[in-house]
Amino acid sequence: MTVGVLIVDDHPLFLQGLRVALDSEGDLAVVGEAGSGEEAVEAVTRLGPAVQVVLMDLRLPRMPGVEAIRAITSETAGHRPRVLVVSRYEDDDEVVAALRAGAHGYVAKEASRDELLRAVRTVAEGGAVFSASIAERLGTYFSAIHDFPGRLAFPQLTNREREILDLLARGHTNRRIARHLVLSDKTVRNHVSHIFAKLQVTNRDDAMTRARDAGLGT
Repeated sequence: MTVGVLIVDDHPLFLQGLRVALDSEGDLAVVGEAGSGEEAVEAVTRLGPAVQVVLMDLRLPRMPGVEAIRAITSETAGHRPRVLVVSRYEDDDEVVAALRAGAHGYVAKEASRDELLRAVRTVAEGGAVFSASIAERLGTYFSAIHDFPGRLAFPQLTNREREILDLLARGHTNRRIARHLVLSDKTVRNHVSHIFAKLQVTNRDDAMTRARDAGLGT
């Protein structure tokens, strides 16, 4: 049985290389391509069961890859393809966010052709796979959760935003946070605004409550 693959990447040369590698295999076939998150969601809807695996870059225009993964793996039209992230490694939080959105693996763009092909087959067969370097970093990440329990709760936050949220949960004012982190008051205010938006809260008290429930501020 041939595995239908949708490639999502906004770099034409890389996309072309993936297409050639996949189409050279008898059991894999590229059934579609997309250059943005929005195009990926549309393609999965249009192609339906013809797509078994989606190769997803995370740095995409208009709709970020994590949002596209969440939309693709949600229960729509009774078909949910499996998603393998093929992206440049950015940080631990990005990997965890992709997994929480529904991805079944993460392979670095620097991976060899053989590694990538094995990963596609593994995911198509129902497994999960990670590049060795990413798996090692994830091991370190999860072992550190006990020291910073809010990391898993708020993967959408940057490390700096999470640090500020932790101090906010301790009852620190913006000025005190600025002094503690050696930042300007304006920079802290901007970070706090971004935190509110990402947590979908409208005030400091609600942000503090969510942070403390997740184990921050202790």
